[in-house]
Order: sequence, then structure tokens, then C-alpha cells
Amino acid sequence: MTTGAAGIVLAAPASGSGKTTVATGLIGALRRAGHRVAPFKVGPDYIDPGYHGLAAGRPGRNLDPVLVGRDRIAPLYRHGSRDCDLAVVEGVMGLFDGRIDDRSADPVAEGSTAQVASLLGLPVILVVDARGHSQSLAALLHGFATFDSGVRLGGVILNRVGSERHEQVLQAACDRVGLPVLGALPRLAELEVPSRHLGLIPAVEHGSAALRAVDAMTDLVARHIDLSAVAALAVSPGPGTIWDPVQAGTGANPAETGAPDESSRFIAAADAAGVAASPEPGSGAAAGVVGGRAAISGATGSARARGAGSDSVVTGAVTAAPDVSVTVPGSKLPAGERIPVIAMAGGPAFTFGYAEHRELLTAAGAEVAVFDPLYDPLPAGAAALVLPGGFPEEHAEALAANTVLRTAVAEQARHGLPIHAECAGLLYLAASLDGHPMAGVLDAVAEFGPRLTLGYREAVALADSPLWRAGERVLGHEFHRTRLVATSTPTSAWAWRAGREQVREGALVHQVHASYLHTHPAGNPGAVHRFVSAARAHRDARAAAATR
Repeated sequence: MTTGAAGIVLAAPASGSGKTTVATGLIGALRRAGHRVAPFKVGPDYIDPGYHGLAAGRPGRNLDPVLVGRDRIAPLYRHGSRDCDLAVVEGVMGLFDGRIDDRSADPVAEGSTAQVASLLGLPVILVVDARGHSQSLAALLHGFATFDSGVRLGGVILNRVGSERHEQVLQAACDRVGLPVLGALPRLAELEVPSRHLGLIPAVEHGSAALRAVDAMTDLVARHIDLSAVAALAVSPGPGTIWDPVQAGTGANPAETGAPDESSRFIAAADAAGVAASPEPGSGAAAGVVGGRAAISGATGSARARGAGSDSVVTGAVTAAPDVSVTVPGSKLPAGERIPVIAMAGGPAFTFGYAEHRELLTAAGAEVAVFDPLYDPLPAGAAALVLPGGFPEEHAEALAANTVLRTAVAEQARHGLPIHAECAGLLYLAASLDGHPMAGVLDAVAEFGPRLTLGYREAVALADSPLWRAGERVLGHEFHRTRLVATSTPTSAWAWRAGREQVREGALVHQVHASYLHTHPAGNPGAVHRFVSAARAHRDARAAAATR
């Protein structure tokens, strides 16, 4: 049992208010003042945590009740802040914005900043874009302060203030509703971080410019925000359980239980219509590629979008040593058993991931070898491969130039290497991306699309794979602006409903699970455990074949 660090939540009335600038600067300024700060981001955002991580000097983490379940939010918070004295949680969109569910009358939307603040019992500091505001700000603040009694506003940070007189007027408006002003930031265009179709450019890609931007945000906040007042507002969520990757890996996947839903009934209908089943995992039989309407018309998933970034996949070339016989402290690996090496793509093209993913893989008894597909070969002795999300379309030429890696991935996939590919990983496994040759594991062409595909999906696994069992239900998230054009009859990975439409998406081939759908490993620890088991089985089969 632990309490976790005292924390505050930074929210805003709407997107574009400057939350990321304020949050990143606040994390950096509090760290500079001597605090150990745990950074968090609400929702499935990958990019903002990368900037948080630079400012905090530790991994930025996500808190998403939709992807991991409400009951895991406080334990994950305690896990991510267990050796810190303060935590800063940056919200998503507007304070009360979240997953839209027409069936719910609850004013606090699922996955919203308000819900996370309520689950943790943390006070909210509202970041207000002051442009265009005057005395009427008082009415806006009154509405946000009284809309839901379960959410407590602790103060206001005024952003993009135009002048000293403007600040005085806004201060009076805040005083009128009894909310203290914790700081007022002037308009500074030079603090804008470059963005593209999915959001800010990830910190890993932005390089030294990202460090300079974080330093500038830290300087700005240190000058204009009362850090002592912010720290004094912070409260602890109280004692409770802490998320443990070792224990999480032994629990049942929530998707394995419960009554069949519409997606499950769709599977039955698809089976009746003659949809081909996938081969048994490990059979080595090719099953086809990506398909379904979503992969062709709705899908967009390249790197020309604006997005979110995570520091969980760190840049750097790592060539793993072959399997070694050691015991992993805290893992479920039996004493003396060799550790399977799981290669994980990182670097500028594969920046989307969660810190808990590597922790779960390690806890399940794997050695994670991070490598950069722009330059590196496949890590030696790799028994499985993880290709996370990112922006491969921005680096397609360099990815294509690494023919050694592309050839190795294709060959290993044909020989049954377990591969988990999400979004960017799906694109890398295609035959080509925007005209550049990729690994060619999937008989499909990837291209930049005309529109963004974005949203949560209630998906069901259509067949067995190294991660999922047929019929398992998963809550995932799509966020891309590319599309895959299939060139063969596919065995899809997932099915879900989009309105009245039945959607099949992703690909199962050999031991490859490839999809646009992002899932959170902490919400599906059983899938991570099965993936490590598949890696161990593949390694053992390979060793046995070598001795014949």
C-alpha cells in the first residue's frame, strides 16, 4: 500500500489553450526548484509525454480510463510517482471532454480530464487562453467551477496575456468567482513547437530543438507562475494499491470475460458468410493481409498528422546479446531459464509507446532490446519483434535504405518470428510506403491519405495470434492519416462496428499481428505475457531445429 506523490491536474476550457506548454514548463520549473516530479498525460496521447519526460528527467506516462479501466488509474498513478514528491497531470482537450457515449447521462465523460481528476481526488488548475477574454471570464470560470461537484478547481493560470492592463482585468474576473490566479504568461510566439498533421513533432525527432524548447518553457513558467502556490495546492490520492507489472502479468485479461457484444455477433455472422479462419499460431501458414473497409477508405495513419509522443520508446541503437542464462529479479522467469530477447523498434520513426509496455515485457521474463530501424540491424538473437506506432512516412526513404533490416524482418517473419506491429509497424511491414519499399511481410501498399482517422474502438479479435485469442474484446484507439490498399484476400486481426457498418481491420500472417489499432499494455497484460511465451517458444523451436 502506498499513497503516491501529491499532485495537481492541469486542464483547460478547450483544446489549443496552451496546456502542453504550461505543463512542460511547470514540470521543468518544479524540477529545477528541487522537486522530484512525476509527469502524466490524460488520454492516448503519445507526443506530449515525450516533452514531459525531457522536462522531468523520467518517463512521461499516460492515464486513460478508457484503455486501462477506471480501477487501474490510481494504481498506475502510484506506480509512476512512487519515488517522487510531486506529480503534474496534463489533461486532454477541454476539462469535461472525453469519449462520446450517447447512452450515458453522466456529465463526466469517460476518459476525460475531469474523470481522472475525480478518480485521483486531485485539484484542477485551469489554463485559460486569455486572448479575447475580458470581464466575461468570470462567467466562464463560474460554469467550470460548478458544473460537476466531484471536480474541484484550485486556481487559474492565465496564458497568452496581452498586456499588464489585460492581466489586471482578468485578475478581477477571477477574484469575482473566488479562484486564485497562480500565474499569468505573456504571448510569446517563439515558444511554439513545430507541428504537423497529428500534432507536435515528437521530442525524439525534434532533437536538440526539443531540449531548447523545454528549457524556454521552463524559464517562462519559472518567471511567471507562483511555484510555491502550485505545490501547496497538490494533494495525494491517498493510500491504495500500486500497479505492479509482475502481478499484472499473471492476471486475466479483462477482454476474456463478459457476455458477447455486437462485435462478437459480427464474428459469428462473418464465419457464417465464409470468412477464412487464421491458421493456428506457430503453424507458419500464410493467412493474407490487411483488409476490410477501414483499412482502405477510412484509414489514415502516417506521419503527416499531428499527434502525441511517448518517451517509453527511447532513441538509441541497441544490439542485444544472444540469450543468456540468468534470473530476472521480480519476474516470473524460473531460475536458470534463458531470457528471450524481444527487439523493440525505437528512434525517430517509432516514437509511440507506453512505458508500461517495456516493464511488462521485462516482468514476463524478456530482455527488451531497443534499436533504430533507420540504421540498425535486427538485434542479435531476437526471438520476437515489437514495431510500435510513430511516423514512418516522414522517414520512409531512410527506412527503405536499410535493406539489411528489411530483408531480415521479412525472412524471420516467414520462419514464424512473433511480431506485434501497431500503426507505424503495420506500415513498415507493407510492401511499400509512399512508393518506398518496406519489409514486404504484408501484401499491401501503404500511402498517405486524404483525411484523419481518430477515435476509440471496441474491437474483438477475429482469430488466435501470439497476443490475442479469438473472441477476446479490446478497447483500442486509432490515430492515423495513412491507408493500406490490400492486394490479397485478408485474414483480419480485428472487427468492430462503426455506426451501422461492420469493420474488419488489420492483418494476421504467419505469427504476425499487425493493425492500426493502438492498445495499452497495462489494460491487457495477458496479451503481453502470451507474446513473451510465444517468443520463448519460437526461440526454443529455432534452437531445436539448429541441432538437427
